[in-house]
Amino acid sequence: MEFVDEGGRPAIRMVGRTGSVHPVQNVKVAGSHLSFSSDDSKLAWDLAVQNGRLTGKQTRADGSSYTVSGIGAPSLQRDPPAAWTDPEPLFTGRDLAGWEPDNPAENHWAAAHGELINQQAGANLRTTRKFDDFKLHIEYNCPPGGNSGVYLRGRYEVQVEYEPPEKNDRFHGMGSIYGFIAPTSAVPPRPGQWESYDVTLVGRAVTVVRDGIVIIDQEQIPGITGGALDSREGEPGPVYLQGDHSGGLKYRNITIAVPRR
Repeated sequence: MEFVDEGGRPAIRMVGRTGSVHPVQNVKVAGSHLSFSSDDSKLAWDLAVQNGRLTGKQTRADGSSYTVSGIGAPSLQRDPPAAWTDPEPLFTGRDLAGWEPDNPAENHWAAAHGELINQQAGANLRTTRKFDDFKLHIEYNCPPGGNSGVYLRGRYEVQVEYEPPEKNDRFHGMGSIYGFIAPTSAVPPRPGQWESYDVTLVGRAVTVVRDGIVIIDQEQIPGITGGALDSREGEPGPVYLQGDHSGGLKYRNITIAVPRR
């Protein structure tokens, strides 16, 4: 949840377990008390702030209620490292060593001919290793109608999609940090062909280069995107590939470099 002052008026936007960031309605602030509604008023929130912590309850349209709590997100303000390690491969090209599905019963990821292929919609796939700051290179092949994503630390999605043009705006289209940051440069679509992302993440600062073109340059990611593994932003996390939206996505040549110690 993000709370800001917009010209003397409070404004809140939220991210749920799935979907995109969205504004809330009926915001009321009285001292340390905060209330609002979300999901077209299907959910009502009644919260109090004390010692940097939110506590309160969420009430649903059917009258059921749940206790909720939250703490402030870390700022993650960091200087770029003086040097990076040499890139190392995260994918062998032969098997899924170093990767694990979030739902083994629905796993349709396979390795063949140097490619990581999601044969049909099902499980998502993550690295068994976790990373803090890094430079990631990943090549992707997205078919027409495909929808996937590359999650940084398992929390921030770089969108991969070739859905119909009218379905997604710039904040939800190819190369965006889903819902938060839109690409500043246009790259011609190439569905069914190999393309690449080079992503640098230091703290919250992200740079995305798509096929050699800088499309996001040192932008601050406000918070987790929908589908994040968790909200513990101060901790390392995996590279996480979305596989539950559509099949047919392919990835290859996945390498990572980390700050040199």
